[in-house]
Order: sequence, then C-alpha cells, then structure tokens
Amino acid sequence: EVQLVESGGGLVQPGGSLRLSCAASGFPFGSTDMSWVRQAPGKGPEFVATIDSDDSTNYASSVKGRFTISRDNAKTNAVYLQMDSLKPEDTAVYYCHGIRILTSTNYWGRGTQVTVSS
Repeated sequence: EVQLVESGGGLVQPGGSLRLSCAASGFPFGSTDMSWVRQAPGKGPEFVATIDSDDSTNYASSVKGRFTISRDNAKTNAVYLQMDSLKPEDTAVYYCHGIRILTSTNYWGRGTQVTVSS
C-alpha cells in the first residue's frame, strides 16, 4: 500500500521554525521526485519546494532562503522541510507529493496544518 504520511505541523509564532517530515512507503522512493505543496485557506495549491532523485532542489521564490528541503533514501525513506523565519503568510496545509520518474505516477499525503500566528 502506497503511503505518504506527513508530520511536524503545528502553531508557531512569526519568526519561528518548524520541521515537517513525510514518511514514504509502498513505492520506490529512491526513484521518485518529491515535493512539498501547500494550500492556504481560500486559495489554490501552491508549489513550495522540490527535491529530485539526484538531490537537486528548487524552491518557490516566496520561501527561498527560509525553507530547506532534504531527503533520506537510505535509512528513513522520508522527505523533510525545514522552515525557518516563518511568516503569517506561510499558514497553510502542507502536502507531501511524489512523482515516480519512470511512470509519472503521482502520490499524495493527507497534509499537515502549519499555522503562523502570534
């Protein structure tokens, strides 16, 4: 069974940090490009960051320099999002997303809520 399970969300004050985790199982994680996508209340989905199977990364301009995406193919089969200098506009549900390279199969997690508020 394919699973992407996010964790690490919560309530944090502006300027604070959170680290999101996404545990993957049921598909070849090492050959899947992984991303984080967020959706704020009343808005459409927004790309946040991606990390390819070769560890190359790309970020939305709104988070570049504040967020860092990483992955562990060897031990945990997980992708992480370190979020620093959080702003109220970062408030959203954050989803873990994978695209398997050879088949373009899409995988989605159920999301984790991040709220940035004083």
